[in-house]
Amino acid sequence: MTQHLHAIDRFIKDESFSGVLLFIATIAAVMVANSALSESYFALWNMALGVTLGEHTISMNLTHWINDGLMALFFLMVGLEIKRELLIGELSSVQKASFPIVAAIGGMVIPALVYISFNIDDPKGFGIPMATDIAFALGILMLLGKKVNPALKLFLVALAVVDDLGAVIVVATVYTNEIHAEYFLHAGLVYALIWILNLKKVTMLMPYLLLGIALWIFIHSVGVHATIAGVLLAFAIPISSKVNEKEFLESTSESVQEFANNIDTIPILNHHQIDALEDIAYNYDKVQNPLVKLEHQLHGLSAFFIMPLFAFSNAGVILDFSAVSQNMMIVVGVVLGLIVGKPIGIVGFTYLAQKLKIVKKPDDLTWGEVIAVGFLGGIGFTMSIFITQLAFLDQSIIDAVKLGIFFASFIAGVLGVLLILRAYKNKVAGV
Repeated sequence: MTQHLHAIDRFIKDESFSGVLLFIATIAAVMVANSALSESYFALWNMALGVTLGEHTISMNLTHWINDGLMALFFLMVGLEIKRELLIGELSSVQKASFPIVAAIGGMVIPALVYISFNIDDPKGFGIPMATDIAFALGILMLLGKKVNPALKLFLVALAVVDDLGAVIVVATVYTNEIHAEYFLHAGLVYALIWILNLKKVTMLMPYLLLGIALWIFIHSVGVHATIAGVLLAFAIPISSKVNEKEFLESTSESVQEFANNIDTIPILNHHQIDALEDIAYNYDKVQNPLVKLEHQLHGLSAFFIMPLFAFSNAGVILDFSAVSQNMMIVVGVVLGLIVGKPIGIVGFTYLAQKLKIVKKPDDLTWGEVIAVGFLGGIGFTMSIFITQLAFLDQSIIDAVKLGIFFASFIAGVLGVLLILRAYKNKVAGV
């Protein structure tokens, strides 16, 4: 349990700093897109790049390599988080999971309905206000420091995990290109091989990752968004280590003792000590949980490289508000979905479910803090931009929606902060 709390704490810190980087990357992208470097900025991301493997060629521009390729690694990390939380974390029991699951469902259903109500004739952008940018939301919480209830952070993280799972399902089922069914067999065979590794208790990560690349290629060829390959791979990564903690302690203690017994006056390690260290290193690899190890390795890459790069390449929008007026109903649907739909969905579903005795609100979480999380959930930002790129092809609509996302995320963030400060003030006053 202590290790899990440390993992949650490290996750929050990584995501919080990532939120700050996302903000900087976004501001930089908007500034560059509206400067003398604008033409070079857009030309860079539209530059074509291709990879050929035998008779199979994949060619996309740089933005698509980031959105389809690097984001597959991000979704691999998301999948690992979902699996860990379902097996040993905040979603591992009905009692723990029920409240954030209900909150997340409400936070996806109501924003989608709000969007659809403004765009009944063409509702394909309904997934945009369903998304929550957990990195940005936690970045805001970091700035508030000790004024934030730790239970609020845990609730937000658990909600975001379920929200991510919902986003994965929507991307996989709704935002796909033309389906090429002939590649399903190839993808299925590769995925079967990955699960055979799991069932054979292979804990070395490299075979999974190599097969994961093949899975990404075939899923991209099928027409389903290639980031789904990352999630599928994550679910097949084993969580059990090769040796348990007791075996590790016994074997490592023997190696440490062997190292100590062979200390001499020569200022370099002798071959007995080198053998002992190699045994320790071997056991160190065997005791690590493959899932947790890979998740830890991907966190830094995702938080400090992939997501900021995604933000810098996708957030650049020319500040031309005529595009907003031309696509007003789409923008209004997104803005109200995030600012109004998210808090109503999160708070309304949990409140109703508690009244019906379906779930129970955690005792260390106030309804004022639940409302605050409802507004923080309205910070769609990078995830909403990601889904926007999948939902629309018209660049003027994409630019208009991006401006709407920026506005809604800012308002939702400000309201969330004010509510957290109010909850803290009430707690200090004993209200």
